Amino acid sequence: MGLRVAVAGASGYAGGELLRLIIGHPEFSLVAATAHSQAGARVPAVHPHLVSLGDMIFAETTPATLAEAELVFCALPHGQSGALTAQLRKGIRVIDLGADHRLVDEVAWERYYGGPYAGAWTYGCAELPHLPGQPSQRDRIAAATRVASTGCYAMASILALAPLIAAGIVEADDVVVVAASGTSGAGRAPKVNLLASEVMGSLAPYRAGSHQHVAEIKQATGARSLSLTPVLAPLPRGIVATVTARPAESMSLTAEIVREVLAATYAEAPFVTVLPEGTWPSTAATLGSNSCHLQAAVDLDSGRVIVTSALDNLGKGAAGNMIQCANLMLGLEETTGLSADGVAP
Repeated sequence: MGLRVAVAGASGYAGGELLRLIIGHPEFSLVAATAHSQAGARVPAVHPHLVSLGDMIFAETTPATLAEAELVFCALPHGQSGALTAQLRKGIRVIDLGADHRLVDEVAWERYYGGPYAGAWTYGCAELPHLPGQPSQRDRIAAATRVASTGCYAMASILALAPLIAAGIVEADDVVVVAASGTSGAGRAPKVNLLASEVMGSLAPYRAGSHQHVAEIKQATGARSLSLTPVLAPLPRGIVATVTARPAESMSLTAEIVREVLAATYAEAPFVTVLPEGTWPSTAATLGSNSCHLQAAVDLDSGRVIVTSALDNLGKGAAGNMIQCANLMLGLEETTGLSADGVAP
């Protein structure tokens, strides 16, 4: 029997993806999957693709239900995991997909989320640039018992932007991100604007100028001013982001220089690929994987640096990254139970 793990909030899309990855993980044994409105239902009745879970029943989301686990994955809505995890015994490792423990700034939490501030945990983005004289983020995650996993738009933006600011090749006070995401990023709750008739054949921006991931991206990258425009795309899963920034003063940049910075940063990162010149990231190429693909350009007219990224919002943007963090926390190979290869067609 492997390490005992549980998933809180397992009836949602991210929770379902977590269950799928746990089933295939050689070191994990699933002991509980909890839900709210779906408590009492068979797991395959909610997630028909998870046939191997047979007659497993969703349990109520309570500390008692999760007590048997040695590691708990929380895939609850923002603002709901803080109270729950505070009641779990200290020996249980926890990885939270919600925003409850991502932000170190309580004012930023109140501005973008509101409600009680639960405090910050170790930030779960292993690929953050390693700053001289400080532990790497991988080492921080490996030493932690509580980790706040990165948000989906945040992951796509951070992996594109953080190396450029850390290397000092772009300005931190004029960053613009436009990113399109599939409908699974909005969760499983029924909403009129997510009906197939509303979404198919349409692209629509939402929460422009006020998206909650702005604070998280700034915190992780060191950006001082950032504009994020999210776009709802007519596909179930995937994110493609375009991140632009002004070159640092007196710097003359080329796409090759930017790619070299990205490639050097991610040389030891098994799930981040800087694509060859002329190849652009696509959501299709990262589908079902824990990968992020990157490409760089320099705008001929404005001179702005452009980095595009693509990832699966349920993979590297959610469940896959949580498994990656769990592997580090447990001293396993970072890639255990995960794939860098996508599913096609």
